[in-house]
Amino acid sequence: MAQTASIMLALGTPAPAFSLPEPATGRVVALADFQDAPALLVIFMCNHCPFVKHVREGLARFARDYQGRGLASVAINANDVANYPSDSPAKMAEEARTFGYPFPYLYDETQAAAKAYRAACTPDFFLFDAGRKLVYRGQFDGSRPGNSIPVTGADLRAAVDAVLAGGSVPSAQKPSIGCNIKWKAGNEPDYSR
Repeated sequence: MAQTASIMLALGTPAPAFSLPEPATGRVVALADFQDAPALLVIFMCNHCPFVKHVREGLARFARDYQGRGLASVAINANDVANYPSDSPAKMAEEARTFGYPFPYLYDETQAAAKAYRAACTPDFFLFDAGRKLVYRGQFDGSRPGNSIPVTGADLRAAVDAVLAGGSVPSAQKPSIGCNIKWKAGNEPDYSR
């Protein structure tokens, strides 16, 4: 299975705006909808990736654990559904129901949000503080398919705990590893700039 690492967007980067449909409900969800949350987690993920499948139950549990403490979470799927139909909006709605995602799971058909966040893999995690400045981008934890490390969300939990306590998140962060985002032909980003 091919592995792609996070780009590791610069800490302090402001959260790029988005306004995307949520297939499970039909509503449109925007960055501004989370303006009152003391922290915001933006997750780029999809349905078919083995790395996402490996953490999805732990991710749903993580989001439920922190929802009552003030963390807002939102997931975005930017994959090319023409070539990866298991990531289609209908399948996304089914996935959200099956795994009980307590966060909106949005569809980025144009892939503009993924490019704005410089997302590279699934899953890719971006944690923003109350001022919507990036304080963490990296792995959920050290667990990967086949490595026998339990899925705990330890790295992301430590970052969220620090933000919610008003502390600072250590800048030494390990990139997330996953499948590359499935870009539409001719839409591949140039992240070298």
